[in-house]
Amino acid sequence: MRTSLIETEQIEAHLLQLSGGGDALVFEAKMLIDAELTEKVLWQQKTYQMVKLYGRDQLRQEIESAHQKLFKDEQHQSFRQKIMRLFIKK
Repeated sequence: MRTSLIETEQIEAHLLQLSGGGDALVFEAKMLIDAELTEKVLWQQKTYQMVKLYGRDQLRQEIESAHQKLFKDEQHQSFRQKIMRLFIKK
């Protein structure tokens, strides 16, 4: 169990480029020798990408929700008018 955690930490350090020059070279050499390690690195990289995309989607939804509240609710009509005036050609 402990070895797995250490390996995961090493993969993370490699992907986030937190390893020192020598450590990075040693890890890359291990990847060349161990196909299973290379596969683990690829899967962890894909996981990071999915988490990043999920975070972007969540942020997009929050922005859309704020947009709907500010530009649709009657209570924010004066704010909406102020913003619209910024974009009117004079």
